[in-house]
Amino acid sequence: MPGSTAVTEVVQRTDAPVRRPGLVLAVIVACQLMLMLDTTVMNVVLPRIQAQLRFSAIGLSWVMSAYTLVFGGLLLLGGRAGDLLGRRRVFIAGVAVFTAASLAGGLSGSPGWLILARAAQGLGAAAAGPSALALLATTFTEPRARVRAFSVYTGVGSSGIVLGLVLGGLLTQLTSWRSVLFINVPVGVAVIVLAARFIAESPRVRAGLDLPGAVTGTAGLAAIVYGLTSTASSTASSTASSGARHAPAIGALVAGALLIASFVAIERRAATPLIPPRLFASWNRAVGYLNFFLGTTTLAVLFFLTQFLQNIRHFSALATGLAFLPLALMLFAMTRLLPRLVQRFGARTLVVAGSAATMAGMLCLTRLTPDSGYPGGLLVPLVLIGAGMGLGLAPLNVVIMATVRPADAGAAGGVLQSMQQVGGAFGLAVFITIFGLAGASAAAHGADAPHATVTGTTHVALASALVAACALATALTLRSE
Repeated sequence: MPGSTAVTEVVQRTDAPVRRPGLVLAVIVACQLMLMLDTTVMNVVLPRIQAQLRFSAIGLSWVMSAYTLVFGGLLLLGGRAGDLLGRRRVFIAGVAVFTAASLAGGLSGSPGWLILARAAQGLGAAAAGPSALALLATTFTEPRARVRAFSVYTGVGSSGIVLGLVLGGLLTQLTSWRSVLFINVPVGVAVIVLAARFIAESPRVRAGLDLPGAVTGTAGLAAIVYGLTSTASSTASSTASSGARHAPAIGALVAGALLIASFVAIERRAATPLIPPRLFASWNRAVGYLNFFLGTTTLAVLFFLTQFLQNIRHFSALATGLAFLPLALMLFAMTRLLPRLVQRFGARTLVVAGSAATMAGMLCLTRLTPDSGYPGGLLVPLVLIGAGMGLGLAPLNVVIMATVRPADAGAAGGVLQSMQQVGGAFGLAVFITIFGLAGASAAAHGADAPHATVTGTTHVALASALVAACALATALTLRSE
């Protein structure tokens, strides 16, 4: 139960036997797959969206960030709502919102419409995601059955990266970019119908809903992301004075900082905070959270590689999705080998090795040119990054959860999921700023559009390598416990 730190009173109990546990698992896994697909499926269709809806290069990043920011920012609140209102009820409501938002996004006729639909998808995902995980735990109570259920759940989450990239390219190639959103509609409807019939409602507990914390935290993150992306946009503009160009960005960054400060103050005083401060009392857990945030930040580089492949190298949408298969398959392979690797080498060694491999892959990407081919320019970096992400991120689950108290297990896992979503959105905002500044500088010095674009991409790769270096440095401080 993400966000749950205490159970004070059971207000309703449902002791009905579980009907068709295999079907229940399939329903929950289908929901998880749908939510994970939408964190990657949009990457390969972004150029088509930009051309048809006339997005600006900076505004296009919000197609990704609107989903991940709302998803990550409200994830813990979604877990709390499931505790209070009933997990099946919140799960079904979340899937319904996600499904309706997918339909609205597929019908989008303007950039603003699509961004609002993506934000609504994030809202539905924030309600459905933690409730799905909690329902899995309460449905499968026998130890061996629970291990099998969670193995399937985790495997589907990892494979979602592969399927999202390939499915996005395939659907776009065969139909249009809108189909990657429309496909959620029949899946969502099926999940709702089957969940209502076969999933039993969980006991409800009294748990406070920290609405002020959720609102200030999410709004603060959104303001900072907006400020960072606006910096790149205003730098590219030449129609206003320097002060006028940067005033909205500076104002958003200041507002974001104040909102985040308010969030911290609210969390310190809240009876049931979304993020209990005691979770960071353990050095290893604090480092684990930091490294997970840094690791997911570097994944934002996929956004720029998609633009490089389609706009510079003229790959089709399907070919672009297939181009990322080495990264996704290496990531999946490392997570499958994780139990044996952790037992043999320890989590600290794997996190260090993964951070180093990610850094090496990013440094390889700094050598891209407009003429770089796939085998010589991208294949090796993608393999290194995939292996590095698998080795560097997956063991952090062990580091973070190894010593957490049972009463805090849900909150600890919820913060981990939030770090994943927020890290991607924050990293994309920072890298968009770097991309815009570097590209504008190259254009000002006479570079043509392809060279300016690649210059921005290589600067993003260098920044991502520095982030991976920071992750490597902090991983070296992990202690044996």
